[in-house]
Amino acid sequence: MKLSLFISDHLEEIHAEWVSFAQTLRPAAGKMTVLALQDHAKAILQAIALDIETQQNPSEQYAKSRGHAPEPEAESAASVHGTLRQTSDFSLIQLGAEFRALRATVLRLWLLRIPQMSPERAFEMIRFNEAIDQALAESIVTYSAHADQSRELFLAILGHDLRAPLSSMSLVGALLVRPETAHAQMAVLGARVERSARLMTQMVNDLLGFTRTQMGSKMPTEPGMTDVGSICKNALEDSRSVSPTTEFELTTQGNLSGLFDNVRLHQLFTNLLVNAAQYGAKGRPVAIDARRNGAEIVVQVHNHGAVIPEDSWRSIFKPLIQLPQAGKDDQRLKTSLGLGLFVAREIALAHSGSIEVTSDVDKGTVFTVRLPVPVTGRHPTMTSMQTALARE
Repeated sequence: MKLSLFISDHLEEIHAEWVSFAQTLRPAAGKMTVLALQDHAKAILQAIALDIETQQNPSEQYAKSRGHAPEPEAESAASVHGTLRQTSDFSLIQLGAEFRALRATVLRLWLLRIPQMSPERAFEMIRFNEAIDQALAESIVTYSAHADQSRELFLAILGHDLRAPLSSMSLVGALLVRPETAHAQMAVLGARVERSARLMTQMVNDLLGFTRTQMGSKMPTEPGMTDVGSICKNALEDSRSVSPTTEFELTTQGNLSGLFDNVRLHQLFTNLLVNAAQYGAKGRPVAIDARRNGAEIVVQVHNHGAVIPEDSWRSIFKPLIQLPQAGKDDQRLKTSLGLGLFVAREIALAHSGSIEVTSDVDKGTVFTVRLPVPVTGRHPTMTSMQTALARE
């Protein structure tokens, strides 16, 4: 059987193995639907079958083997696949692994159905490998282009958002060196500097956490006996310094002691509180509730404001995702790096926990963090990103 016809006639069988393999990769494990995993897989296979049948002279074959194939007239299925895999948090290595698995699957199934190898069949294999390599190259190009665009956008956002607190601190410095500045103003100016410094510190901490995860490492933790209620209280105070016009409320219930990383959980809850203050309705309080629920501690951060659409409940935890801003006349300080919720999720996962959000008009927006309480003296194994995401 000709290889191109085999691909067309056994498209479903090959496609099923493609999806099965993709489900084992970290971003897909336990959270991506079959429809999302399929994306343009069938179209890629059909394009490969067509490519094998396309007439090609020796010079064209040589050029193609050197990566100089003609540019497609329209965006190919492989190109779209690369973009979708980048936005779904697949790594470039995993993207390559998909095509490697596809190559092995097609050849394995096809070779079982041909009685013997011949020069014609060997030539078909060469054409097939060329087509696979071409599809992989197209996916890599669009994957890399989208990643570069996201990186440039992030740097632009970082520069823009750091400019506001830096300008504020510069203005305060200019006022302090003026002889006519009244002594009574010093406390107000000092509070303004402290507020800007806290905001910049939060941005830098989120940036460091994001960079760590992008280098393939989990969020570093140093667990020790601590009280989650106290962490929530300290996070509330820091959030009040960043958003002094927002009213914050704290309630606790039960034994909230456990073996956790105090600094990381403080960062997690501060991110959630500042986010809630930033996007909450002006004049409405932001509430944080921490309570013991069996073998876990559940912390909820609640605010009223614009409803987050249900189809965005997962995507807002991805880096560089920004929620709609409040009204233009709202003078509350805002951060828009798009990293706060991402870092919060990574910290929860590093504690073998989880974070989720619900949002509606009546109940408002609620972020729920669940932290399993380890047995005293032991800390749950900090799982790899693959295992942690599979728990989500």
